[in-house]
Amino acid sequence: MTHKKTMINTLLLAALFGGATLAHAADVPAGTKLAPEQSLVKGNGSEPATLDPHKTEGTVESNIQRDLFEGLVSSGPKGETLPGVAESWETKDNKHFIFHLRKDAKWSNGEPVTAHDFVFAFKRAVDPKTGSPYSWYMEIPTIVNASAIIAGKQPADTLGVKATDDYTFEVQLEKAIPYFVSMLSHTTTYPVPKKVIEKFGDKWTQPENMVSNGAYKLKDWVVNERVDVERNPNYWNNAKTVIDKVTYLPIQSTNAELNRYLAGELDLTYNMPIERFKQMKKEHPSEVQVSGYVGTYYYTFNTKRKPYDDVRVRTALTYAIDRNVIAEKVMGKGETPGYALVPDFVDGFKPVAPEWSKLTQAELDTKAKALLTEAGYGPGNPLKFELLYNTDDNHKKVAVAVASMWKKLGVQVSLVNQEWKTYLETLKQGQFDVARRGWIADYNEASSMLDLMQTTHGNNDGKYSNPTFDKLMAESRDQVDSASRNKLYVQAEDILAKDMPIAPIYQYVTSRMVKPYVGGYPANPLDNLYSKDMYIIAH
Repeated sequence: MTHKKTMINTLLLAALFGGATLAHAADVPAGTKLAPEQSLVKGNGSEPATLDPHKTEGTVESNIQRDLFEGLVSSGPKGETLPGVAESWETKDNKHFIFHLRKDAKWSNGEPVTAHDFVFAFKRAVDPKTGSPYSWYMEIPTIVNASAIIAGKQPADTLGVKATDDYTFEVQLEKAIPYFVSMLSHTTTYPVPKKVIEKFGDKWTQPENMVSNGAYKLKDWVVNERVDVERNPNYWNNAKTVIDKVTYLPIQSTNAELNRYLAGELDLTYNMPIERFKQMKKEHPSEVQVSGYVGTYYYTFNTKRKPYDDVRVRTALTYAIDRNVIAEKVMGKGETPGYALVPDFVDGFKPVAPEWSKLTQAELDTKAKALLTEAGYGPGNPLKFELLYNTDDNHKKVAVAVASMWKKLGVQVSLVNQEWKTYLETLKQGQFDVARRGWIADYNEASSMLDLMQTTHGNNDGKYSNPTFDKLMAESRDQVDSASRNKLYVQAEDILAKDMPIAPIYQYVTSRMVKPYVGGYPANPLDNLYSKDMYIIAH
């Protein structure tokens, strides 16, 4: 039974994060006639690089893992924090958090999910032996010793987590982080089955071996064709789940995906081709779903390569991108021009537009040419480089448009596209000049965007490093008051506007086609979709 103090603190945290004390699930309106076959087919962009929560760094993988696993909390339809495996939690100081796990949480093999599973998972995520591309995520909230463990200075066993009994999990932070609980819906914090991993090693995610604790379990994985998951009868809230089977299709071409959607082969697309958006709005208005998204599309400069170590070159290339043309003409699905890393849509923070964003494009182009000349480039010595992007029709359209804008400066750009897994590896190895990137907030707070530019951040692909910026972000973790944090965030964005390690291009929206018979589809600002919340209406 939840004691009084726990309930009070849970309600305080729920109020802080806009959460509730009830877990979400499929909420079928009374009188709704359900289809006899509850099967959902989703487009998923690309072939997943992995299904291991601690090896994941992309949305393609996270989309599937949200069905297969459940963390301490989950993300609600409005981005709010809701109970998951933890039915309640408490803290007195925003540094020491106690999570009370539900007794009926089980793995797909029927064994109980315990606090020891979370201890194992958190330690595995930071252990350098795991090689998690998202180990930094445990460092961000200052979990005790996380930084030292990731740097190889301390053993993983010293991480500030413990199980005081089978159903009580405790986390100790070095600083007071009031938004910590909201971070725990992320895949990196999911529990993983210790015995299964120890038995099968890297093969533990194969269908015949995999054990998970979410509403679904892995049934089949045919590389480059589909991933099938089926209902997990051992899931604690299985009675509220409606959809029995979900199929994920790795279709890289948005046109091919839309054609298959229109042919009735899938119920929900991953994205939409730009050039057919208006046509779909006209022909299938009720099926076009567009919503705000806490994310920014940008190009990153490899600051460890010449001449991208020169702020004049980075600034010139950034200025020359006509964001209005990209957002309105190239994209045209509701995207807005992006001049900063943090989008306007993030909860509780309003970015201050940088001074250069107030200039006309003609003024920016003039400044860009002058900067390139100053850096030693011109007709006799044109700047030449490769622009890397992952295979996708929409990314190609943006790259072609931006390359033509740069061409006006006398810059010669070669476009290089790679499929998802290769592209991620190329970024990791730093084998690029300029690369397409997009960052979607992992939790709805400005730090989830700004942290990306910290020196030690695992996804800081351009290896940007500014001690003053790092110091500001470190100081922000000492501020419990959001207004005080926001002042530091504004200063951090100001530094990025001067250093230009990235060229922000536009602010994301989610745009996809959704069949009218798919019930429970939410417009989530983090695009965290859970199949257990949906249902298929008779049609």
